[in-house]
Amino acid sequence: MNIIMNTSFKEYDYLIVGSGLFGSTFAHQATLRGKKCLVIDKRPHLGGNVYCEKIEGINVHKYGAHIFHTSNQEVWDFVSSIVEFNRYTNSPIANYKGKLYNLPFNMNTFHQMWGVITPIEAEAKLEEQRAEARAMLNGRAPQNLEEQAQLLIGKDIYETLIRGYTEKQWGRKCVDLPAFIIRRLPVRMIYDNNYFNDKYQGIPIGGYNKLIEGLLQDVDIKLECDYFKHKNELDAICKRVVYSGPIDEFFDYCYGRLNYRTVSFETTVKNTSNYQGNAVVNYTERDIPYTRIIEHKHFEMFGDEIQKCSVSVISKEYSTEWKEGMEPYYPVNDNLNNSLADKYRELASNTKDVIFGGRLAEYKYYDMAPIVEKAIKAFVLDNTDSRKK
Repeated sequence: MNIIMNTSFKEYDYLIVGSGLFGSTFAHQATLRGKKCLVIDKRPHLGGNVYCEKIEGINVHKYGAHIFHTSNQEVWDFVSSIVEFNRYTNSPIANYKGKLYNLPFNMNTFHQMWGVITPIEAEAKLEEQRAEARAMLNGRAPQNLEEQAQLLIGKDIYETLIRGYTEKQWGRKCVDLPAFIIRRLPVRMIYDNNYFNDKYQGIPIGGYNKLIEGLLQDVDIKLECDYFKHKNELDAICKRVVYSGPIDEFFDYCYGRLNYRTVSFETTVKNTSNYQGNAVVNYTERDIPYTRIIEHKHFEMFGDEIQKCSVSVISKEYSTEWKEGMEPYYPVNDNLNNSLADKYRELASNTKDVIFGGRLAEYKYYDMAPIVEKAIKAFVLDNTDSRKK
C-alpha cells in the first residue's frame, strides 16, 4: 500500500493506530472537540476484536463473545448515545460430562452440584469443603491456583467447573499457575444466573459494527495499513500518535517478546433454529478440546425471533499459546512477563507525543467499559496537559 500525502505540514492532530474500542472512542472524543484524526488499522475491517461478521443474517462475534456491561452511568449514557442497546443478559452454562450447571456460582449451581435448597445448606457444604482445603494447607498460604481455588470454593466445584476449563484456557496445569489468578471468585447465595453485577448490560442493536461506525462517523480512515511499514510517512503528517497495538512491537522488541494466550474459532452454520438454547456454553472437562460454544443469534434474538430464523451459527472456541502471525488476546500474568511489561511501560511513559492505550499497548486485560472510560480520560488528560505547555 502506498501512502502519498502532503508532509509539509501536520495534516492531523492525531494518528490513531488501531480501530478497536480504545482508538475509536478516542477518535470520537477528539473529533467532537474539533481535532482532526486519522485512524488506521492493519485489518481489512474496523472495530478490532469487537468486529461482527454477518452470516446468514446473524451478527457473528468474529473474535469471541463480547457483552457490554458497566455500572458507570456516564459510560453507559455515552455508548447509548451512539447506538441503542438491547436487553441481553449474560447467563452462561457449564457442561461437564453432559450435566449442566449455571454460572456464576450461585444457588442454582449448588443445587445442581449437591441437591441443597437453602443458602444455609449451601454455605454449610461450602464451609465443609473449605475446611478440608485449609487442613491440607496446614497453615501455609496457597502456592498455586489449585490450592487457592479449593480454599475459595471447595474440591467439588473446583474439579467439575474450574480445573479442566482453566487448564485448557491457559495451556498449563492448575498446580503450575500462580494463586493470584483466582484470588476472587463470584459466589452468590441467591438463585441468580446473571453473570455480571453491573447495573447496565446489553449488546448494540445491529451488532458492534454499528457502535464503531457511529464513533468513527466523521473520521478519516485507512484500512489494511500497517503502521510500522509506513511509520515515517504517517508520523510526518500527524502531531501526536495514539497507539493501541502491542507495546513490545512499538519498541521493536528491544527487551524481548511478551507472551500471550490466543484463541481460534471453528464457526459453522447449523440447520436448526436453536442449537443449544443459550449464547454461551462452557465445556469444563479437560478431554473436550474447546473451551466453549457460542451460539451468536442469542445475543440479539429473543422469543419468537429465534424460531423465525431457521438456521443458527455456532463457534467452537479453542485456547492456545500465541505465535507470530496470530492475534494476541490475553496477557500471560506471570512474574517474567509482568517484569518485562514494566520495562516497556517505562519506555512508553518517556516517549514524547505518543499515547499508549488498550489491552495490547498496556499489556493488561480490560473489559470493554473500562476501555471506553480510559479512552475518554486519555483525551481529556492529553488536552489538559497540552494547555499547560
